[in-house]
Amino acid sequence: MTDESNGESTFEFVDKRDDLSGGGDNVRSDSTSSLSSSASLLPPLGISTSTGSLLSNIAPPSALPSFVATPAPVVAPPSDPVPPNVPIEANVIVQTKQPQQGQQVLPSTSASSDAPEGTPVQESLPQELGTVSGALFSWVKDTVVNNSMLSKVAEKAKSSVNSMITTLDPQMREFIYSGGDVEVVVASNKEIKVSPVREAFQGVFGKATVSGVAVDTSAVPKTPVGFDAGVAAAEMRIKYARNAHEIPQEVPIVGVQSFLLEVGQDKWYELGVILLEDQKNKVNLQTFTQMTPVPSQIVTAAKEATPGDYPLRSLGLAVHIGASMATNLQVGYNEWHHALTGVSRRDTILLAAQSLAGLYKNTITSV
Repeated sequence: MTDESNGESTFEFVDKRDDLSGGGDNVRSDSTSSLSSSASLLPPLGISTSTGSLLSNIAPPSALPSFVATPAPVVAPPSDPVPPNVPIEANVIVQTKQPQQGQQVLPSTSASSDAPEGTPVQESLPQELGTVSGALFSWVKDTVVNNSMLSKVAEKAKSSVNSMITTLDPQMREFIYSGGDVEVVVASNKEIKVSPVREAFQGVFGKATVSGVAVDTSAVPKTPVGFDAGVAAAEMRIKYARNAHEIPQEVPIVGVQSFLLEVGQDKWYELGVILLEDQKNKVNLQTFTQMTPVPSQIVTAAKEATPGDYPLRSLGLAVHIGASMATNLQVGYNEWHHALTGVSRRDTILLAAQSLAGLYKNTITSV
């Protein structure tokens, strides 16, 4: 067998001759002819043939055969093999065991060692979360209650929301601020008197139930004249409301009454008295509204329109000054205050009622 330069091997069969000594030339010639014949069997370089030689159609072996007779002994890996290219440091435990499918993994915490054996960790987590959230909410509650600044902020926010609601719908005030421990009855069913008293008491006490009842004013002059006549008319209103509507003694009653007052020669003013009577606590309070000037000509006309035999002439006039002023100014009965001074009658009653509610709160607190 000879190895040529192109890397292919060829086999040559040489006939054995008996005469080796004398056949040197013949052997050389036979070798030359065999080489030429084998070279003729190889295809030229760069030319591909469809048939090819017999050995060219055989694919090379995929892997070299193993010439080892006995395999080397295999060393069993340790139970916890160390990953490659991972440096091993002292006092470091590398855990490579993976949990099997369906196996429950318990967290290795110091708190779990105190739990009894067989207690599931998943049930303790919601309890811990509930404890933490409960502690957080209790802390927030205690902080808001004990911290005056946070309480004021919360109260201010609530007041702003309620103010917005009542501004958009004034009728919501009665539903938002009604209730509480304070109940007040107004001796009148007119909204111009009931609504400012309700707003005043609810503003002072936070929540209060204020309602109005109808009263008989036949024993009261149309326009009382003087402080005494005005206060007496308010007391008559309160007495009639308590007796006619059977209002309990523990419920305070508020009476609102307008009257005329002469402060000088032909200088007349219209104002109102707000009287509160609380029989349970034995409290009687009174405040007065802002005074509104009334022309003397209107008062003179009202005196002339009052009959001489009017039974209540000693207490006042038989003509409503408010009706005369409204007719003169050509406005509604309850609008002449605003038309004359720019301040409505409701605003004057509200301011005086706020003073009355504040006095009443301080009085019953000290009792």
